[in-house]
Amino acid sequence: MRRARTRRSLKIDMSPVVRTYIRPATRDDIPALVQLRLTNAERHVELDPSLFRVPSTDAVREHFEKTFDSGLFTVAEVDGEVVGMAEVVLLPPPPDHQILVPRRNADIHTVVLDGFRGRGIGKALVAAAQEVATAHGAWTLFATIFATNQEAVAFYSESGFGPRGILLARPCD
Repeated sequence: MRRARTRRSLKIDMSPVVRTYIRPATRDDIPALVQLRLTNAERHVELDPSLFRVPSTDAVREHFEKTFDSGLFTVAEVDGEVVGMAEVVLLPPPPDHQILVPRRNADIHTVVLDGFRGRGIGKALVAAAQEVATAHGAWTLFATIFATNQEAVAFYSESGFGPRGILLARPCD
């Protein structure tokens, strides 16, 4: 007895292919870096306006223009648009009078626009930033996050960051 053939419908994703490039930033990216920093600041102000502020556009632009040649900026580009960035900030080694072994460390600051989160762009930026930090002699990469920013804590934890110590704070009256 011959079986009847049944047609199976295939679900085909017809959405456009999105190409993401992780690359060193260029001077042409400075306006996008400024916008990313300001967008990130606005997001943080929503989290806690008593801790965070939106800096002036001029101050942010000046920062990127002054520090740009350090080679410490990486961007994520999707279909020609810069949608994320990572900045590595090299920290000075501890001075001779302190007890820590004198090693160079670095901070990381990562921003991905809301509509592009959850696609692995942030993790790719962190991986690129780690390469940049290592190339500049950093021993450890720090992600300094306030505990109330649980989304950032989760992101960096998933990216391989873990507790390094405890930073205790007390307001000065």
